[in-house]
Amino acid sequence: MKLESLRSLLLEQLQDLYSAEQQITKALPKMIERTSDGGLKSALSEHLDITREQVRRLDHIFDEIRDGDRDGSKCKGMEGLLKEGEEIIKAKGDPETRDAGIIASAQRVEHYEIAGYGCARTYASLLGRRDWAQQLQQTLDEEKEADQKLNQLAERINVEAKAA
Repeated sequence: MKLESLRSLLLEQLQDLYSAEQQITKALPKMIERTSDGGLKSALSEHLDITREQVRRLDHIFDEIRDGDRDGSKCKGMEGLLKEGEEIIKAKGDPETRDAGIIASAQRVEHYEIAGYGCARTYASLLGRRDWAQQLQQTLDEEKEADQKLNQLAERINVEAKAA
């Protein structure tokens, strides 16, 4: 990888986000399957659909980048976060406590994405690509909304885990 300009940095960030989203679409079904709380299961299922739409938005941006290959290196940050989450998913024990752990893992993922999309949006805006910036902002807003939903669920589920 060569970072020669803000444009090349944007491309690298978009590739990283693309890889991250691909990994998330594979991990979410496993999380959904192991979740015992109906509200959490529903929120994760909804976010899986949203994530697929986010991938389509990134595909649209890559279609407009002449020399932009979607497939950069694998996003190691997301890979690590999802590996940690998989340990929680596979854990034996109290279902409410596992659900609380799944929320914590999912929020780590959301925060990583919020940081990545915020930077990419800013770079796109600085490069005069307001259309890309708007698409990236839409995804950023969705990630923030997912984090808020997880916060709301955690308020109840964490109490249930504590009572177990």
